[in-house]
Amino acid sequence: MTPEELKALLESVANGDVSAEDALQRLKNGPLRQDDLTFATLDHHRHLRQGLAEVVYGEGKTKEEVLEIGKRLAAPGVPVLMTRLDPEKIEALAEVFPDARFNRRGRTCLIHPPEERGADEGTPFVAVVSGGTADLPVAEETVEVCVAMDVPVHRIYDVGVAGLHRILSKVEKLRDAAAVVVVAGMEGALPSVVGGLVGSPVFAVPTSIGYGASFQGLAALLAMLNSCAPGVTVSNIDNGFSAGIAAARVAKAVAEAGRK
Repeated sequence: MTPEELKALLESVANGDVSAEDALQRLKNGPLRQDDLTFATLDHHRHLRQGLAEVVYGEGKTKEEVLEIGKRLAAPGVPVLMTRLDPEKIEALAEVFPDARFNRRGRTCLIHPPEERGADEGTPFVAVVSGGTADLPVAEETVEVCVAMDVPVHRIYDVGVAGLHRILSKVEKLRDAAAVVVVAGMEGALPSVVGGLVGSPVFAVPTSIGYGASFQGLAALLAMLNSCAPGVTVSNIDNGFSAGIAAARVAKAVAEAGRK
């Protein structure tokens, strides 16, 4: 049940077109219902609270558990995002949900996907920036979050600081974005550069890409946490999901403010 559908139901009750008992049953069968699968207790109300259904983290779950959770969450017809899926789980989901959107590089599945929207619609968008091509699995996870939340997204990839002219050539588009997610490994310097060029919020994502002294992304994490550029907020290592959620919420808030 979407917020619009819930509002329509409440208006129907207020107008006397739907009884309170009937409305209660609809809510019990909709966002207020509970599914206890013994291995998972599903939150069907999250789409109303946060604008996105409960996201399924694929690692640590069996293929069968992922499938059952996906079926239950997707039953109302809302977009359902699954992350950190291995190839076996993706293939199993593709058999059950052939119309879902799969991003094998980002290791995600999006059931009931909205159409991906770009930055040229005049709607506030999120720019997703990567330092290198090796960072794309994390960057693409971020993109899929934006798509799931129906927020326009624009990719700017492989523009790390080793060739500074590459990011400088993208400044105009970066400054148009409502929020920017910067994904980088190695020394993790790119978010500081971007943070010094734009006035919008910058969400930095350190990746575990790099040689030994990068310590699986710890060096990039510490560099980003110590950024001298104002307005840079840092997520956990390889956590494109959280950065995508934060950036998409900013874009939605900007869009809502523009409608008032």
